[in-house]
This record gives sequence, C-alpha cells and structure tokens, in this order.
Amino acid sequence: MIDKDSVLDKITIMIVDDHPLWRRGLRDVLSSEDDLEVIEECSDGQTALELARERRPEVILLDVNLPSMNGLQIATRLRSERNEARLILLTGYDDEEQALHAIRAGCSAYCVKDIAPAKLVSIIRRVVEGYYVIREEEYDFNKLQEWLNLRIEAATGPYMVNPEEHFVPLSPREMEILRYVTQGKTNKQIAQSLGISHQTVKNHVSSILTKLDVEDRTQAAIYAMRRGWVRIDD
Repeated sequence: MIDKDSVLDKITIMIVDDHPLWRRGLRDVLSSEDDLEVIEECSDGQTALELARERRPEVILLDVNLPSMNGLQIATRLRSERNEARLILLTGYDDEEQALHAIRAGCSAYCVKDIAPAKLVSIIRRVVEGYYVIREEEYDFNKLQEWLNLRIEAATGPYMVNPEEHFVPLSPREMEILRYVTQGKTNKQIAQSLGISHQTVKNHVSSILTKLDVEDRTQAAIYAMRRGWVRIDD
C-alpha cells in the first residue's frame, strides 16, 4: 500500500504570531488538511526572518501586531530579499488603508483574524496558485492592480500629486522613528536617541506623513497604534 503522504506534495507553512493559543489553534486547523504542513512557528519578527531564510516555507501567516517588528515590516524585508513565500497578513483591525498597506508591502492576501478556518485553508491554496485575496475577494494580478489604483485614488483624491507615494511601505528607519513618535518624543529627542541630525529626523517625519496620508504627528501615532503597527510595550 502506498503511503498517501509520500505522494502528496504538501504546502509548507510558517505561522508568525505572539499568542501561543492562537498559533496552536492555527496549527491544529491546518494540520488536519492532507495537503498542508506547518513546518515552523514563532512569535517575533527577527526569528520569522531567520526561519523564512532557512526553511523557505511556501506560505507565511503573519500577524500585524508583533513585538519589535510588525507584520508589514517583516513582509517588506522578505520582499526586499526576494523571498518567494506567499505572505498572508492577518489583522484584528480591518480597514481599506490597512489592506492597501498589506498589498503594497508585498502580501498575497489580507484577512481579518476572525476568518472562518475553512476559508483560510482555501485562501492558502489559492495564493500558492498565484492568486491574491483581499478579505474574501479573489484577484489575478491585473485585477489586483485595478483594485490598488481605485483604492489609492479613493483615499487620496483624484487630484492628488504623485499618488504612488502614498501607502507605500515605511522604511526600517521610518518605522523606528514612528515608534518614537508614538512615545511622544520630540524630533530633538529622536535625533539624540538615534545619533542622527535634527533635520534628518524632520525629513523622515515628513516622509511618514506623506506615506500614511495624515496631516500631523498625532494623526500618525494614532494611525500606527490603531492598526497594530506599534505597541506600548515595545
């Protein structure tokens, strides 16, 4: 008798979430599927990057709200390294701009964390086949570009200059500065902490406001905290 596992090409998966109970639940759900295999799980961004490089899972399930490095930062880093894993971003805070940031960061799917288990299993299979999923809507590459263009115009307005500058991933330095901004640090304090000039901090803050399409530092801080990009305990 032929062992089914020996002939079935399983989809390898890594889970990144800092809640052990959530990881356990995901592992149990996915392990019950014959064609899915959870090969790694971890609770922080740095470990996720190391395991993604070493194990090369086909799919990575990423929580947004993680300690030190959020899910969007992880996605951006992996894409910059040409890692080919399909990234599925899971969020507890759902809005159109969060979805825009996820797709801009290189994710193949964006889902809310209360998604039905069977639907998540289906999405995993579809992204491996090359499709993109936003919540529960499926897109091929061309349709995804149409979705992006429409949502960016809706968010920034039809007369916005250089709309492509908005909702693009923050650089590692910008995310670091944004974390300080949420802590109430002034530009001078941030410059001293990072060992860079006051003007450099001002330039980064200006870029952050443009990318997030907000008017001031307070709005930027609220934006980041509401979407789980930074944590009070960081």
